[in-house]
Amino acid sequence: MRFITSAVLMLCMLAHPSSAQQLFTAAPTSAQLEASEILVVDIRTPEEWIETGVLPDALLLTFDNPVQFLSQLEPHLQPGQPVALICRTGSRTARAAQLIAAELDQPVIDLAGGMFRLMRSGYSPHPPTRAQGCNLC
Repeated sequence: MRFITSAVLMLCMLAHPSSAQQLFTAAPTSAQLEASEILVVDIRTPEEWIETGVLPDALLLTFDNPVQFLSQLEPHLQPGQPVALICRTGSRTARAAQLIAAELDQPVIDLAGGMFRLMRSGYSPHPPTRAQGCNLC
């Protein structure tokens, strides 16, 4: 598993490093995400999670503002563990990743293209659950 996490991070750093030291953009497959030790956080709304489905191990945490988001994210973070943000198309994650990267001690990955990119490549999302953070499920 560490190899996959390292491979995803290498892809991030080589492909699309941002100006922030800890912020990267990547387009890994759903299999790479599911097999890695990266904390995947789906920042969409509960209605969106229900509508399109989610990655099975993703933490479901809507991004409204950086302070609130970071306070809710903090209990789920492991030291040094990369955090990958996913939304519907990648627009929200690009903004959210920039806002939180400077506040975290671990790499933040903006998952380019979001859930729609994964679905276009053949991925079938799973229904969201309360255990993941969906309060409407």
